[in-house]
Amino acid sequence: MSMSDTPVHDQVSGRADTLSMSVDSGKRKTIVMKFGGTSVGTIDRIRIVAQRVKAEHAQGRRVAVVVSAMAGVTNQMVGYCAELDPLADPKEYDAVVASGEQVTSGLVAIALQALGVPARSFQGWQIPLVTDDAHGKASIDGVDGTELLKCLDNGVVPVIAGFQGIGPDNRIATLGRGGSDTSAVAIAAAIHADQCDIYTDVDGIYTTDPRIVKRARKLDRITYEEMLELASVGAKVLQTRSVGLAMREGVRVRVLSSFSETDDDSGSIVVDEDEIVEKELVAGIASSHDEAKLSVRRIPDRPGIAAAIFGPLAAANINVDMIVQSTGVDRMTNMTFTVGKSDEAAARAVLEKAHGIIQYGELETSHNVVKISVVGVGMRSNAGLAATMFGTLAERGINVQVISTSEIKISVLIDSEYKELAMRALHTAYGLDKKEEPST
Repeated sequence: MSMSDTPVHDQVSGRADTLSMSVDSGKRKTIVMKFGGTSVGTIDRIRIVAQRVKAEHAQGRRVAVVVSAMAGVTNQMVGYCAELDPLADPKEYDAVVASGEQVTSGLVAIALQALGVPARSFQGWQIPLVTDDAHGKASIDGVDGTELLKCLDNGVVPVIAGFQGIGPDNRIATLGRGGSDTSAVAIAAAIHADQCDIYTDVDGIYTTDPRIVKRARKLDRITYEEMLELASVGAKVLQTRSVGLAMREGVRVRVLSSFSETDDDSGSIVVDEDEIVEKELVAGIASSHDEAKLSVRRIPDRPGIAAAIFGPLAAANINVDMIVQSTGVDRMTNMTFTVGKSDEAAARAVLEKAHGIIQYGELETSHNVVKISVVGVGMRSNAGLAATMFGTLAERGINVQVISTSEIKISVLIDSEYKELAMRALHTAYGLDKKEEPST
């Protein structure tokens, strides 16, 4: 189920009355600080987080904090559930896996109180952050910011358990992996925060993975659309749903490191396109290994082939990404497409079951592929960017198996062994390389 069409801040009950409680709320900057699992992974790191929050609070800012579970805890909880029953009741599963954030929110509140900062913890249901009933991967239907705003108006820091809310069945519901980012953006929208700061183990958003391309550059600013595309095709810095929500609600999101000194100019900020004066033709390059390629070959060419293939896959809740269709002189059609790696076996089973309807001659699957995507708002007005991509890959003998495009993205599927070569070559071809430091 998708996010409700009604803006989150419009769903906040008692909004006007609550805002009128504070005479200076319009003068003081309101920020949401979200800390991921590595940032709160130990008691020492929780103390560091508390010091960061205290520093912001001491500047007179209204601060709300959203936390993930301590690193490794959610995986441990998932493992416990799987050990007892691989098909555990999703509602009980959520009750278990949401416990990590509950612990962290309480610990951070205690750490703040120990530093003399008034703080109190909130679970998702106490706000409440209301979700639909899709336990394990719920979407947010609304956030009531009343209690959070009371805390802020009284100088108290609310410390909120991310990743969780309450469903229509009055049960805890979790938002899926990376859901704490989405929680933070939804909270920021509900309290009309000036900014949502996402603290993580990297110091910003880069043009590509700096572990692969040493000359990757950190971006000071990137548009919502570019970040949404990058997140959807493999960039791990921000969760896709959080970026989509930030774009709809107009929440400024900043990514910065919790392991280095920061100030108001640190990190990378995700903003509306109108806020960026000089736009890059290409913002970044991302890769995704979560791809499996399926080729359905030698299908008699006739109307309804695509429906016969993709209808059963959709009914099995298997998402199809890249698609290419070709018909030979023998009037036989080949259909190649990608699904998530975890869906490869299920997709094959669905197609084998539908063999009598599709009447294909051969079914091939491969997971030794990688999707490489080039993203940038400049693609709207520069037709040469696609030619640059294909020419660069061709020069290095890299075969393109499947292509898909959007208004600001070009994705290609290639053999996984060429991933690093392709990313480095494309990064240079689009002028994204960091300039060499002058020698001394």
